[in-house]
Amino acid sequence: MAKQLFKNYNYKFDKNEKKLLETFCKTLLRQISGDEKFYSDIRAFNSILDKLNESSEEIKFTKEEKTKLVFRLKENVQHLEKQIKKSGFIKRWLLKSVYNQYKNLLENHFND
Repeated sequence: MAKQLFKNYNYKFDKNEKKLLETFCKTLLRQISGDEKFYSDIRAFNSILDKLNESSEEIKFTKEEKTKLVFRLKENVQHLEKQIKKSGFIKRWLLKSVYNQYKNLLENHFND
C-alpha cells in the first residue's frame, strides 16, 4: 500500500470541543510560559489559540501545531488515567467526565 503524500489538517470542531481546546491551550500556555526551552511549543499553542478564536467553521492546523497538540492531549489523557485510578469517589466522578471529553476529542478528530 502506498504511503499518503499529503495529509489533511483541516478540522471542524463543535462549540464544546472548541471551548475544551481553548481552555486546554490557555492552561498549557500558563504552565510553560516562563520557560525558554518551550519556545516552539508556546509559539505553536498561541497560533492554535488564535485559530480557535477565529469565527471560521473549519480550522486548518500546520503539521507542527497538530503534532504538538496531539502529543500534549495524549499526555493529558494518560495523566488523567493515573489520577482517576488513585482518587476517591467524588474526585473520580469529576475527572471521569473530563477524561471522556479529551478521549473523545482524540478519537474523533486526531485518530491516525
